[in-house]
Amino acid sequence: MNVEEIKSRLSRLESLHSAFENKFPAIYGERDREALLETVKALHTVSREKLEVAAGLYREMSGVGGYAEVQAKELYRNEHQMKFRLEELLSLLSRDDYDSRVKLETAMERLVQFHRVYDYAVRKALGELTSEVEGMALLAGGEKEKKVPAGIMEELRKVKTLEAELGTLKRFLLRLYTHPGDVHKVEAALRDWHSRGLLWVEARNVEKLSGVADAGEILEGLTLIGVVEKKMRGGEGVYRHRSYSPG
Repeated sequence: MNVEEIKSRLSRLESLHSAFENKFPAIYGERDREALLETVKALHTVSREKLEVAAGLYREMSGVGGYAEVQAKELYRNEHQMKFRLEELLSLLSRDDYDSRVKLETAMERLVQFHRVYDYAVRKALGELTSEVEGMALLAGGEKEKKVPAGIMEELRKVKTLEAELGTLKRFLLRLYTHPGDVHKVEAALRDWHSRGLLWVEARNVEKLSGVADAGEILEGLTLIGVVEKKMRGGEGVYRHRSYSPG
């Protein structure tokens, strides 16, 4: 495992993600079809490179295993999904028939909804991977291919996880204090989905129903204080309110 190569890939991904996020707002409210097509093309170019770098990173992390591999897989999954959604738009924008125009609005809505989860998920995965790699670099002592003891890496991972959870809890408590209504709306939306027969709910569905931006962060906070349960499904977190009983 080449730690410096992995750090270089992470740095490149962070740079590309910043460039992508700077370009993305241009799609909002764009009425000119040609201008929208050029914007989506530019986003797709960046997305394609991001996926290529993420794929290389995932291959590197597969040799490490554990938490690092899980985060690399999550990063790759999100980049693959974004590229797919942009290609869907490009396909529709390249045609000007009635059916394509009708489908375009739905595809745009799906892209915007996914992006709300995507930015947070990518930044979180990059942050977690950076912490993991910094630990590897520290323990490797400058040796490019040194194998880090699994027990030590596991303890470092636990510390980093606690740090991340503390940060999440701080942001949640601040939001609870400054915007308590957001928290109540998220809880109500989660229960509403349960009442419709959905036992485990994705963050983007809660956000869509509640109208609260970054509902995923609130759900993470509610999970930490024991109000909500979380599990992973298909590489994505899903949530259930503890007060809900399917009967």
